[in-house]
Amino acid sequence: MLMDAAVRRIMAWGTLILSLCLLGPAALASKKDSPNVLLITIDTLRPDRLSCYGSSRLQTPNIDGLAKRGALFSRAFSHNPITLAAHVNILLGLTPPAHGVHDNSNFIVRDEFTTLAEWLKKAGYETAAIIGAFPLDSRFGLAQGFDLYDDNYGAQDPEAMSFVERRAEEVVDKAIGWLDGRSGPWFLWIHLFDPHQRYSPPEPFLSRFKDDPYSGEVAYVDQALGKLLSSIEAKGLGPKTITIITGDHGESLGEHGETTHGYFAYNATLWIPLIIAVPGAKPLTVSSNVGHVDIFPTVCDLLGLEKPSPLHGRSLIPLLEGKKLPERDIYFEALTAYCNRGWAPLRGFISGSGSSKFMESPLPELYDLEKDFEETRSLAESQNVKPQRDRFNKLFAGLAIAGAEKARQQMDAETREKLRSLGYLASPQTKVKTEFTAADDLKTLLPYHTKWMQATVAQQSGRLEEAMTLLREIIAERKDFDLAYTYLANYLKEAGRRAAAVEVLKEALEANPESVRLITAYGITLVEEGRPEEAIGILKRGIALIDYDPENWNYLGVAYWNMGRFDDALSAYEKALSLDQNNPIVFNNIGTLHLSMYLKNKDAGDLSKAVKSLNEAIRLDPRYASAQNGLGMALKMQGDMAGAIEAWKKAVELKPDFGYPLYNLGLTYLAMGNKPEALGYFLRYKEKNYSTLPSGEKAKLDRLIESCRE
Repeated sequence: MLMDAAVRRIMAWGTLILSLCLLGPAALASKKDSPNVLLITIDTLRPDRLSCYGSSRLQTPNIDGLAKRGALFSRAFSHNPITLAAHVNILLGLTPPAHGVHDNSNFIVRDEFTTLAEWLKKAGYETAAIIGAFPLDSRFGLAQGFDLYDDNYGAQDPEAMSFVERRAEEVVDKAIGWLDGRSGPWFLWIHLFDPHQRYSPPEPFLSRFKDDPYSGEVAYVDQALGKLLSSIEAKGLGPKTITIITGDHGESLGEHGETTHGYFAYNATLWIPLIIAVPGAKPLTVSSNVGHVDIFPTVCDLLGLEKPSPLHGRSLIPLLEGKKLPERDIYFEALTAYCNRGWAPLRGFISGSGSSKFMESPLPELYDLEKDFEETRSLAESQNVKPQRDRFNKLFAGLAIAGAEKARQQMDAETREKLRSLGYLASPQTKVKTEFTAADDLKTLLPYHTKWMQATVAQQSGRLEEAMTLLREIIAERKDFDLAYTYLANYLKEAGRRAAAVEVLKEALEANPESVRLITAYGITLVEEGRPEEAIGILKRGIALIDYDPENWNYLGVAYWNMGRFDDALSAYEKALSLDQNNPIVFNNIGTLHLSMYLKNKDAGDLSKAVKSLNEAIRLDPRYASAQNGLGMALKMQGDMAGAIEAWKKAVELKPDFGYPLYNLGLTYLAMGNKPEALGYFLRYKEKNYSTLPSGEKAKLDRLIESCRE
């Protein structure tokens, strides 16, 4: 049972019943039998899809099992409806006005902040994180304090319109593998991305939930978690492991006209599950309002550790004991549209009593959460909201920490000079709006956001021209809608109209000269179009604005490589790796660069470096077909024909229409005198690629095929 809040040490972990008693942090941390901490975050998880929260849509027995032996918080809230910022709140115990991370892109956790992993590592804990998807990539700064930060989910194409991810089963298997061999107390965080849109649960969940694939994703995740929880019990770790499970944010499935999340800040996306299971504690339901920032100080108190300062959260130990805490307002924000398009910011608070919720925006909103938790009727039009606005301003001022906005690099004088030296900013810098009207309110601008979502659905359904028409309609009216440009450019590329994609991005950047998203997209497209000199100027422009984006450095390296400036390319790639050490694309590009250097200088050392880099790319992403093809080339140059063939066959297995390895296999088998095998690969190559080949290459391929038939 849990005893008085003044006693803070969890002891007697070898028994089924645990208690808390007083012991200093240093003494606790030195004990090998100190409790472990398992933090599970499930992306985009609505509480009403868990049966322990009353869902009738599905059963989640494994998560329910945790709730039956812990505290279930019925009114827990995220401070951001977006993945990166929400996890920063959890792991720092601070809200965005302090740490400055407000969105998934163009932000980074600064080194001076202390993460929960750093704090526990200092106390003697082994630490690991197993990440499910790109928004929590190590490049964004959350790897601080982790002995292992496994974000090897695969290669993220910077132009991709969805995040690369790995399924919950793979994350769980990695976590179980890490737990093997742990000798002392550990802190393990696993991030499961599956419920995030696009909803595509594996079978049998896809068929079982064919009309509700989101719920299918949740049911699948619950099943995957069962394997981890069972493994912990089988290892005898259950009686000494504190388990915390939460969602980073919810998901709007049409409420208030929003699909998915990140745009508004209604409870559909802010209300999240939170379960804290302390071994030996009695189960209970807690109705008090709590937030993500409360997890950090609660863990500290459960472990008997002092807490770093400052923290915005507070320990929930009294609530775990069935007691009360003083009322406290909970801050929240939704700033994705503000950060990327300059639309009005949306911030607010949930009152400490939980009776009301205020949203500060040009068209403010006020809700009675006791009577209207779904926020169907705003009281702002019938009530004077000045008291709520004053209360919010006081709350916001109290949370802010000087220098928080360093998380997003600002356009300071030095940056402006860098841009001028590159030939930009001949006209005065575009000013960021500081005052907004009803025309800037997210509710007013929702039709544009909705049309963008409609365009994505049209493209996914194969209606590409319809999708592009919708995006052009947005751009005609809203020159500041960055995603409309980038999606239109990608759809044009998909349609084979690459020159038109370049022009769209050029127009986008002229209208939004400080958008790093558009700068990166334009620079990458110029590289792909064989215009490296122009690309170098654009990418340097992006680096001058934000120098911690590895994509700009990576594609700068590609541009230099295309120009034959190999030393400059290598320097750019190395900078990209310093920002993201687990990036398979960069390792692949370094391998390709060393192949080019070998062909130029015939230095065997370059060939060895190529093989090493390409193997590393494959280790980080075993599904990376391009790296397998490059490895085949390098092995062939080393004289290892068997290894080359194996690599090329693997590339074709991963990507059946991949022309290079098909052609290479044909040439290799022909050189070995195996004409039937060579013919098969040449014919497959011709079927997939003949229509796009220049006339000379077509003739060459036809001659090769004929020689195989002789």
